[in-house]
Amino acid sequence: MIVHMTGYALAERLALASTMELFGPDAPTLCAGWSVRDLAAHIVLRERRPDAAAGIVVRRVAPHTARVQARIAAGNFPDLLRRMRTRPWWIRPVDELINVTEMFVHHEDVRRAQGGWAPRDLDHGLRRTLFQQLRRIPLRRLRRLPAVVHLEAPGFGAARAGGSGPDTVRITGDPGELLLFFVGRQSHAIVNLDGPAPLTEHLRRARLGI
Repeated sequence: MIVHMTGYALAERLALASTMELFGPDAPTLCAGWSVRDLAAHIVLRERRPDAAAGIVVRRVAPHTARVQARIAAGNFPDLLRRMRTRPWWIRPVDELINVTEMFVHHEDVRRAQGGWAPRDLDHGLRRTLFQQLRRIPLRRLRRLPAVVHLEAPGFGAARAGGSGPDTVRITGDPGELLLFFVGRQSHAIVNLDGPAPLTEHLRRARLGI
């Protein structure tokens, strides 16, 4: 049971590295402007260069982050994947807490940027974990929406987001698909939106994300 509950972040990390290896360093990803090599460098930087990782969220440090990431990306690709597969010591105790969403979303960033992709048949426990992760995302950008947003993952639960108003938008899908939708991958997430057309179209185009 312990392995089942704590192994999803590591499993997705290893699967992501294998998918990157399959498609190669120059393959596209859903991260705008980033190749597979760039995305791998981002993950290595995030975990191994705390001096530069702040620039991921702090704008004034972003130029330094970009320079460091470019240097990491320019290295040997097999070595880059080796570093990505190997978790730093400090990550291991908190891996499941901080990396399930990171590794799952970036795995799909690589998979869904290629032609002919299809959704994976995910383990039930992983789907449950992804729904729990979804419920922790602060969906602050939806507060200004003049409608209530109901999220539903059949078999896993429901959640409420959005602002207030007379209208309601219902978004239904598998936990992984809902998670991808709400971290800004709307055009590659398989969900059903039910509500007034102007609101559903706004949600499909909105800049969502953590």
